[in-house]
Amino acid sequence: MQSAALFDHEKLRAYQEALKFCAWAGPVVDSLPVKLAARDQLDRASTSIVLNLAEGNGKRSHADRCRYLDIARGSALECAACLDVLQVRNHLALEPCKQGKTVLLGVVSLIAGLIARFSAVDRTDHRLREGEDDSTPDLGNENE
Repeated sequence: MQSAALFDHEKLRAYQEALKFCAWAGPVVDSLPVKLAARDQLDRASTSIVLNLAEGNGKRSHADRCRYLDIARGSALECAACLDVLQVRNHLALEPCKQGKTVLLGVVSLIAGLIARFSAVDRTDHRLREGEDDSTPDLGNENE
């Protein structure tokens, strides 16, 4: 059982789903031949999703956040491609491939939603006016 969230990124559904995929991918990676390129790519890309979501959520500017979220989304798509490669090269059966890609589809959708939210905020007028607080709106939790 996972402990209570201490950091804002831990509250993100996208982060939780990315962790779920990372945990799912671990045994798959461990079962593959060490010298297989797709093994290393899957390991690094699955880790990259989680790390970029956390780092991006900590950025103050929406443009910086979107950049890291976009990298996380790209890593999730890379993982899907790795699963395809593993499947067509007979290193991964079709059913586990589908299972992993189903989780990844959810991750990509959640990240796309976060990017859309931050992009929408950037399109609105956020100029600071006299007497207003200069903090950025808290959009770090897509569960709200």
